[in-house]
Amino acid sequence: MNGSCVDKRINSFRDLKVYAKAFNAAMEIYHMSKKFPPEERYSLTDQMRRSSRAVCANLSEAWRKRKYKAVFINKITDCSQEAAETQTWLQFACECGYISKEYFKELDERYEHIYAMLLSMERKAEGFCK
Repeated sequence: MNGSCVDKRINSFRDLKVYAKAFNAAMEIYHMSKKFPPEERYSLTDQMRRSSRAVCANLSEAWRKRKYKAVFINKITDCSQEAAETQTWLQFACECGYISKEYFKELDERYEHIYAMLLSMERKAEGFCK
């Protein structure tokens, strides 16, 4: 079998490609933010870590609540909002000189891709909410 006919069922939120991308980005932000100045610990560092992790947390909640389409869509919208918030914190990190403009652009583009995937899930909610 060539693999093209393999059933790629999603049995868990961890099977979602967008979850994997968001989780990897959040872990990268965690490791990257360890280098931020101590005075940013309770502001920029915590906020960036929280919002990036919230994308994943809300995806897991959305998956569990997919019995109700409206609730599923609401949680996916929460994911999108958290992704946008993360992009804002990344911009602050760049402007404060904690990360390079190139690195900011790379992470920002990754979050744009995550956002596009979330938007697709929202538009195709019926397929997830069976």
